[in-house]
Amino acid sequence: MRMGGLTVWFWALASASALLLGPVVSSSSTTWVADGTVLELDDSNFESAISSLDLVLVDFHAPWCGHCKRLAPQLDAAAPMLAALKNPIVIAKVNADKYSSLRDKYGVDGFPTLKLFIHGVPQDYKGPRNADLLVRYLKKFAAPDVTVLDSDSAVADFVEAAGTFFPIYIGFGLEESVVSKLALKYKRKAWFSVVKDVSEDVMMLYDFDKVPALVSLHPSYNEQHVFYGPFEEEFLEDFIKQSLLPLAMPINYDTLKSLDDDERKLVLTIVEDEDDEKSKNLIKILKSAASANRDLIFGYVGLKQWEDFADTFGANKKTKLPKMVVWDRTEEYFRVNGSETIGEEDQASQVSQFLEGYKEGRTIKERVGGSLSLTSFISSFLGLGTVYVLVFVVATIILVRKATEEEPLRVGRGDEVDRATSSISEAESREAGEKED
Repeated sequence: MRMGGLTVWFWALASASALLLGPVVSSSSTTWVADGTVLELDDSNFESAISSLDLVLVDFHAPWCGHCKRLAPQLDAAAPMLAALKNPIVIAKVNADKYSSLRDKYGVDGFPTLKLFIHGVPQDYKGPRNADLLVRYLKKFAAPDVTVLDSDSAVADFVEAAGTFFPIYIGFGLEESVVSKLALKYKRKAWFSVVKDVSEDVMMLYDFDKVPALVSLHPSYNEQHVFYGPFEEEFLEDFIKQSLLPLAMPINYDTLKSLDDDERKLVLTIVEDEDDEKSKNLIKILKSAASANRDLIFGYVGLKQWEDFADTFGANKKTKLPKMVVWDRTEEYFRVNGSETIGEEDQASQVSQFLEGYKEGRTIKERVGGSLSLTSFISSFLGLGTVYVLVFVVATIILVRKATEEEPLRVGRGDEVDRATSSISEAESREAGEKED
């Protein structure tokens, strides 16, 4: 039994190393129908399905996984709603425990894993898993690159339908061709539209005083920004990239993932409780600073909300808070000499002094540490696959020296540990049963 457990652990480490052409799509051997059911895919038909269907959400699951069992009814409920869209989206599932070649090919290292295939190209699905919210989130990927609006009511309907998961860009008095290239480039991150006829009521509602203008909306953060040009691609893209994120964002597992492909450094403010009044007042100051320093990302985290994460930057219950650091999202961060903490008086000046000190190079380099292990910390935004690669050598040495150790090494955060642990335990149970037989 022990060797079986080691085998499973080595297997876990090694594993780490619809826009349809109509309602019916045919391949050489299979006819795929967007009929509102969840497709069952396997080694024999997976590639045919994702190459024939333009938009497919695939659930890589395992029959024994409790999380998978709870997700399945949500996907069943979402499937007919997505199939009813003008441009249908198909939901499919794969028993990744059984079809290990598909599991390994697409880097599945926990269950359930959802991936959205767009014209056969996979991307990780990071949206909600409740049926209604999942449908609203996925509508973005079936929408046109740029939606052309022709009235005030059309603008209102567009904003309402877009929801709060993605920022919204509305080009007032702009031709579709002006934003079409960038709308395609950033389609996975935002909604885009243009409005030809602009009324005074709309101008007042969205707070701009001349056209052409590109307005960005962040419904979930109640933020709005206006760009008046120049509308050459370089300047337009700078505005889009800088306004994809809110001025100051709460830092959690989900928002960390949204920073993956943003090269700017993060100005991180650590407070005791991000929901108390003192913190809310400081957050307003951070937003003002962010507006004037678009070359940086501004974020905040409460010790109460995410103590382990704050601890990686030397902040704990004994630390004087608020505390500001600059993090490049690697293993290092920077303190500014003389600006370790933010006092209660004239906080705006203190934030300005911190930023000035950082830009002048008056910094002290530190390494990410604390009670949250580095592997667990990295896993929060790189995923378990990367973590397994990082710890492979160490784990191998441990296993060779301690072959009789009672439990396999586990890495990852909360739900990821649960999934990895469940995977190992279930596999060991099955192996034990086979030996008893």
